[in-house]
Amino acid sequence: MSEKQGVLAGFKTFLMRGNVVELAVAVVVGAAFTKIVNTVVEGVINPVVGSIGPKDLEHYQFCLQSPCEIDDKTGEAVAGITIKWGSVLSASLTFLITAAVVYFLMIVPMNKLKERLDAKEAEEAASPPQKTELELLTEIRDALLAARHDGDGPLSAAVLAAQRKVPGGGAQAGPEGPSGTSGKR
Repeated sequence: MSEKQGVLAGFKTFLMRGNVVELAVAVVVGAAFTKIVNTVVEGVINPVVGSIGPKDLEHYQFCLQSPCEIDDKTGEAVAGITIKWGSVLSASLTFLITAAVVYFLMIVPMNKLKERLDAKEAEEAASPPQKTELELLTEIRDALLAARHDGDGPLSAAVLAAQRKVPGGGAQAGPEGPSGTSGKR
């Protein structure tokens, strides 16, 4: 059972590393925003670029080797060699918009959160841990017990006097008498 917990703890550590989490977020968000980005490119950018030429970036091409003959219905080259730089430009714009959205909406906030957590951990590590009331009382008890076993000094006399007190408030006389000293010399 402990080996399984060790594997799970290792897996959790692996997943919580910044790079893995950032990569997972980028993949998920990138996939989710692909439709939105494609719509922005096709609905906004292509018409703006299309105002100076064909309406679709896919139709922008360069004839590398003549004679280039383009089929008017499909837009495909029937003869010659063409470089379709409009497709490359469209894909590049899609990539840049997706990368910007992922970076500014996911990575930057995650890095700020990570910085805050690291600063808080450093602050907690720098300050000594505060002792609880129970720990302080335990230390006082241990000091008093050590002083009683030593048997000398004013502290042991105070401990003995405190032990002889009766709940009513008076002092109880022990073998040493009420003053804490023995009547025998």
